[in-house]
Amino acid sequence: MDSAANSFDKPPGGARRLALRPATALMRAVAVLGLVAILYSVLALLLALPVWVGALLLAVALGVVLVDAVRGLSQRREMLTSLTVLRRMPHALALGVSNEIHLDFTNAGHHPVSLDVFDFVPPELRSEGLPQRLTISSKQKISLHYRVTPILRGYALFAKVEALVDSPLGLWQVRLALGSLERISVYPNFAAVAKFALLATDHRLSRLGIRLKRRRGEGMEFHQLREYRQGDSLRQIDWKATTRQRKLISREYQDERDQRIVFLLDCSRRMRAQDGELSHFDQALNSMMLLTHVALKQGDSVGALSFGGVERSFAPAKGATTLNALTNVFFDIQPQNHTGDYLRAAERLMREIPKRAMVVILTNLRDEDDDELALAVKLLGRKHLVLLASLREQVLREMADRPVATLDDAISVCAAHLYIEQREQAFRNLAVRGTVALDVEPQKLPIALVNSYLEIKRSGRL
Repeated sequence: MDSAANSFDKPPGGARRLALRPATALMRAVAVLGLVAILYSVLALLLALPVWVGALLLAVALGVVLVDAVRGLSQRREMLTSLTVLRRMPHALALGVSNEIHLDFTNAGHHPVSLDVFDFVPPELRSEGLPQRLTISSKQKISLHYRVTPILRGYALFAKVEALVDSPLGLWQVRLALGSLERISVYPNFAAVAKFALLATDHRLSRLGIRLKRRRGEGMEFHQLREYRQGDSLRQIDWKATTRQRKLISREYQDERDQRIVFLLDCSRRMRAQDGELSHFDQALNSMMLLTHVALKQGDSVGALSFGGVERSFAPAKGATTLNALTNVFFDIQPQNHTGDYLRAAERLMREIPKRAMVVILTNLRDEDDDELALAVKLLGRKHLVLLASLREQVLREMADRPVATLDDAISVCAAHLYIEQREQAFRNLAVRGTVALDVEPQKLPIALVNSYLEIKRSGRL
């Protein structure tokens, strides 16, 4: 059967829907006819009016309604070809960032069309500005827009646009599915990366809280020779060049390049915790993107592995396209209801990354993870430098700082302080083994991670 003749449409995730539905005008007409029928029945009893007159009027009204329905359905095929819609939207969206979607309608028919428009927005997006009412003249093109805000990363699927077109008398609305299915990618919010890039260009990194502690001329890798400047250490002076030039010449060094940064990204139930609008996993992704951008600018290569329900890998690479390529591999992952295996993840990384690297573990450490994590860190530490970045729930600080008014308050505050102390002890134990450990609240992780990376680079530990 031709789709235009099909009397049902099926929206995504829902039951089939009738192609014809009563309009508001029909509901009003039925109400008026009901009142008239009641009034005529009363008058017929009082004045002995013939009943067939009322029945005739009712039959005529019913005939008008049916004729309008038939005419509406008969125009459905024509409207499916004459009425078109084009959806215009960005190629990709960023999590939590509002964007505008445009719907361009064209009426190629010979009659004006009045319709109600609703776009089947994916559940991963929150929409504003729908439905809308339009009247499109013959041979006219008209546009409408509404806004969407992604609330979940990954792929989002737009169904066809639904248009409810008025029948000739406006008593019915014909349901049309216009346009096409379209898929769009929802990426982590890369605003932090864009902001960092802008500030880096303007040499204003301190506005992001990133501390550059480099001492002038000192580093790990030779960069160039230059004239001696006040403040240079005697160790920087190149005496051979000084003799040839007959003036003091200093060596200038820079941080080592061509090093490797590998992320070990936890996708387990630990990362499903949420502070504010973003989950810990989303905060970890944002932090990974920011540090990837910084490391690539420093001349290092970046790779990543995920564990804890979803296992993906990205081999260390450098270059302008690496950030986009890495993001495309991991952007649609959602944390799973699994328990992540640190030791298994460490063994996998040791197999896949044979050369020394700085391994950045992005996770949410729990007290029951201490023994397993210690084994994983010990294994990784044989070849790599390990940086553990754990996201700490804000509720811990809020509970610990809560005023004590009752016995229950005292118990809650003591429990929070005990948990925090045990957590801090676990991190002190890791530091003793040579692991760089961060335990920060989610919104502070991106900058803390970049600062730790830059400090490690300048110390020469990697």
